[in-house]
Amino acid sequence: MRAAAFLYPWDVIGDPAAPERLARLGVARVTLASAYHSTRALTPRHPSHRIVTARHAAALYPPDPARWEDHALRPYEQDWVRTSDPGGPYAAAARELAGAGIEVRSWVVLAHNSRLGEEFPYITVRNAYGDRYPWAPCIARRDVREYLVSLAAEAAVRPGTGTRGTELESCGWYGLAHLHAHDKIGGVALGGAAQYLMSLCFCDTCEEGYASLGADPEHLRTAVTGALEPVWRGEDTTAGVSGVREAERAAVDALLGPDRAALFATWRERAARWLQREAVAAVRAEATHARHDAEFEVLLHADPAAHRTGANAGTDPDDVLAHADGVVVPCAAGPEGAAERADALGPFATRRHPTGRTGATLAANFSVVTGMGGSPRTLAEDAAHARELGATELRLYHAGLASDQDLDTVAKALMAVTS
Repeated sequence: MRAAAFLYPWDVIGDPAAPERLARLGVARVTLASAYHSTRALTPRHPSHRIVTARHAAALYPPDPARWEDHALRPYEQDWVRTSDPGGPYAAAARELAGAGIEVRSWVVLAHNSRLGEEFPYITVRNAYGDRYPWAPCIARRDVREYLVSLAAEAAVRPGTGTRGTELESCGWYGLAHLHAHDKIGGVALGGAAQYLMSLCFCDTCEEGYASLGADPEHLRTAVTGALEPVWRGEDTTAGVSGVREAERAAVDALLGPDRAALFATWRERAARWLQREAVAAVRAEATHARHDAEFEVLLHADPAAHRTGANAGTDPDDVLAHADGVVVPCAAGPEGAAERADALGPFATRRHPTGRTGATLAANFSVVTGMGGSPRTLAEDAAHARELGATELRLYHAGLASDQDLDTVAKALMAVTS
């Protein structure tokens, strides 16, 4: 199994030892951020800094003005990583890594942008109570979809950097869940079904969509808020069901009624398919235009349950594997995550289409940062389990954030797994 590690450009720029460190880790490939959301990141080994604060979502390269001149929505530029490379931080880091023999794939975050939502609130998800989620642009909107598809093409294919493929994150619905600053929404525990209800969008576009399917948006809104009332009272209801995808969907059916649940699913899954197909097609067209010598692989960070929202957006495995080259699937580590891990990989493994020379890629993504809940000590066991379930590759989150001890443990595990 080949292994790749996630990395930020600032983990490489200004640290001459970074490429050699990655080679010692045992990874042949790096998934390098080219368009990313706001974050505050630790850099435990960098010779010049320990904390990088990316204040807002941004392109880690200079966006092409000609591409965006007719767009109201456009990517923001960054100013927190300085480099003399005209291609920006992404190009500088990618060229260093490629020069050291490490294959580079771009890492593009799409429907997750708090600054965009703050400046253009009308484009965001609006829940059944009328609350806006600034971090979550509504992917059912045509202007949002056009922006995301253009961003995918530009950020994925960075000519002259040695980039050989891309991984598209948040290529689908985003919802309530968000690592927000000073978060205070944990007072009432929300299971997967309640998270879904709180993520349903009632913006103008979505309301028109529900009406086009024969439903009254106000009746749907009342059904959603009514189903959530017992949750706010702290009562134990099916809205607390979480973890197993089929159980979550059954809970949603029970809370809303099968017909209403099916209507929401139809509208949302249609919007997600539009975005995913269009984004993949745009990246392929851009790669062809850039005259890449080798095939440019396009992967989606994905969940096999269409109702899931977030970085690993819900997909229809049959549909996504019919047009993308594969998926990157989050895999929980440790005994408590075993059932969820099998649930996540299984639907994709049984539907792998021969989309490329060797069939669809199924990459199992493991967190290896102990301080962020990862489990590098069980990586060898977890990777072996993932391979049994159909995984063809590994992803390691995150080589820049992990401690030296975590990376030493990962290196030993990879020797056992990839040899």
